[in-house]
Amino acid sequence: MSDKRESAIFAGGCFWCMVKPFDTQPGIEKVISGYTGGHVANPTYEQVSSHTTGHTEAVKIIFDPEIMPYEKLVQIYWQQTDPTDAMGQFQDRGDNYRPVIFVKDENQRRIAEKSRQDLIDSGMFDDPIVTKIEDAKPFYEAEEEHQEFYRKNPARYALEESGGRERFVKEHWQKTDTK
Repeated sequence: MSDKRESAIFAGGCFWCMVKPFDTQPGIEKVISGYTGGHVANPTYEQVSSHTTGHTEAVKIIFDPEIMPYEKLVQIYWQQTDPTDAMGQFQDRGDNYRPVIFVKDENQRRIAEKSRQDLIDSGMFDDPIVTKIEDAKPFYEAEEEHQEFYRKNPARYALEESGGRERFVKEHWQKTDTK
């Protein structure tokens, strides 16, 4: 890793399912499950799940941009989500599962907006692309049991993946190169 580590924040449904696709890529130092976008400091999983804090489950990715540029992270993000579903992802429903790219600066915003427009222009989806691009807000790390969930609880993780995400990704993104 170079000394030029950066961070990116993505929300795409259950944070358990958003860790592995990034965690297994070169140039990724750490993927942290957490909560962002709400109005309560240091929310708990139970508070976020109650839909009263305004937070969404998200992942914060610490990465080396010389190995893994932000553009590539955004490409990986799109290929884990249904960008046409504004109020959840797959079996996970509600505002705390909404798809959002949280940008920390104008460079990330420019890249994310161009990528979203490229996806719209591709015609891959019949329905409108509704994933939001918003300014990053404070990110609160989730409780330890939610970190690296796919490694700690592989059977439960497999059930989450079978809730529609895996099928959707194969159907819509299989022909798209993520390397």
